[in-house]
Amino acid sequence: MAKRFMGLLAVVLVLVLMLAGCGPGAQGEQGEPAGEGEGILQIGISQIDEHPALDAASQGFMDGLIELGYEEGKDVEFIFKSAQGDIDSCRTIAEMFKENQVDLILAVATPNAQAAANVISDIPIVITAVTDPVVAGLAQSLERPGGNISGTTDMNPVEEQVALVKRFLPEAKTLGIMYNAGEDNSVVQVEIAREAASKVGLELVEATVTNKSEVNQAALSLVDRVDAIYVPTDNTVAAAISAVVKVANPAGVPVFGSERAHVEQGGLATFGVDYYLLGRQTAQVAHEILQGKNPGEIPIEGSRDLKLIINKKAAEELNLTIPEELLAQADELLE
Repeated sequence: MAKRFMGLLAVVLVLVLMLAGCGPGAQGEQGEPAGEGEGILQIGISQIDEHPALDAASQGFMDGLIELGYEEGKDVEFIFKSAQGDIDSCRTIAEMFKENQVDLILAVATPNAQAAANVISDIPIVITAVTDPVVAGLAQSLERPGGNISGTTDMNPVEEQVALVKRFLPEAKTLGIMYNAGEDNSVVQVEIAREAASKVGLELVEATVTNKSEVNQAALSLVDRVDAIYVPTDNTVAAAISAVVKVANPAGVPVFGSERAHVEQGGLATFGVDYYLLGRQTAQVAHEILQGKNPGEIPIEGSRDLKLIINKKAAEELNLTIPEELLAQADELLE
């Protein structure tokens, strides 16, 4: 009788421990997405604005996590918020995510990453589309960022992109560049572009904007003074890149972009980042964090997949012959 009682007591004790989350079955199997069996993970996505490059980065991130085994609606919920280009809204979004205690934040672009870092210290922050995380004050170094931040950088091969202008237009003397001087990521790229332009014999002519509504006028101010226009990964200009193309192409001034979306919307060419693939790369970092790794110890990576993309339709509109060497080297030709 005593043995039967002790056996029954043991069974009751195991059941109590399991209900308390301490017994067998409380932990997911090794390799399962974090949060499985523990409720749905909430991932907040804070994006500075909605335009093709940043949209692609966010979509790539979500697709990447889903491919890693996080089933939307079962394992994870994505909460997307756009600041619509307004810097103050970046902080508002960060404060909302902090109040709601989401499990992880994806900050897309430098202003959103800075706002999140200033507001939040107890939630992992994964960044992408941030050109220089160290200069932006987000990381101690790319190799070991520290704190609660890791992710990817979209630092462009600016020198190669500026040199690409001369490969298309050997006789070019002047190169326009459009950017928002209030964006740290853009200022960094312009500094590199100045030096790169000088090396290949181009005079850099600058036009700055503070918001999307000024982009058209800035383009108009350049087309009569330059042989080509270069657009860095500037969020303000990227949100209105079609306005640049509509002014420049009819004037016979090629637009050289810094990523795929610039070329898709009528720019001539780029050797640059594919933001969808960069988003997928960022998902890998988020997965490591969700599996328990300290974000501050995960290196911030650059894009692993740069592409030479040429828009043949834009070349025809510009009455420009694409050098055979570049046609042979192109990763993609847009018709």
